[in-house]
Amino acid sequence: MFELKNATMIYDMDKEEKVYAMKDINIKFPDTGLVGIIGPSGSGKSTMMYVMSTLKKLTDGDVIYNGRSLNGISDSERQDLRRNEFGFVFQRHYLVPYMTAMENAVIASTKDLKFSREKARDFLLDIGLKESELNKTPKKLSGGQRQRVAIARAMMNDPKVLFADEPTASLDHENAYLVMAKLKDYSKKRLVLVITHDRSIIRDADITVEIWDGSISKVTEGKV
Repeated sequence: MFELKNATMIYDMDKEEKVYAMKDINIKFPDTGLVGIIGPSGSGKSTMMYVMSTLKKLTDGDVIYNGRSLNGISDSERQDLRRNEFGFVFQRHYLVPYMTAMENAVIASTKDLKFSREKARDFLLDIGLKESELNKTPKKLSGGQRQRVAIARAMMNDPKVLFADEPTASLDHENAYLVMAKLKDYSKKRLVLVITHDRSIIRDADITVEIWDGSISKVTEGKV
């Protein structure tokens, strides 16, 4: 599904000393499965997610998605991909403050509203929210509850690829493993990429990619 070819991202291009966020990365990803991308802060793991999801453009190299280069596609094509085929979970939840948990979960749904609300309700309850919390606005929810709403929102359209950047950062261990179990289950039919610095949450990953200073240092298949 995804292939990176000599993928390079350079910051401070106009300066004498360039900063490489990614440097000549070559890797192929499967169509399905849970992929953990791990590394310290500043290693380039989040940059990899941004270029694969078309949120950033490479300085050099290429990103291939389903046999097609993402380098030359139009802005409207990028938007269509992000809306219809990609899902996103960020470390910050980015919920709409005046909307309820339920409304935030269905805001980007492309399906019928009644169907979407039923689906969101089932999902939110499944990952730990209570019935009484579904109609609360973000300020009345804990950080962990807000993050779970963000995860539900990301999965509403059944994206082919789910990008999750530190998805459990605001969760305690019990709820973190609950969320990761849900992502693992989802990855049986879709591709889920989890960017993290915490090895424990990707212990059930099908593939673990370790990044150091913008380069891949190790790729491990199976549990780590």
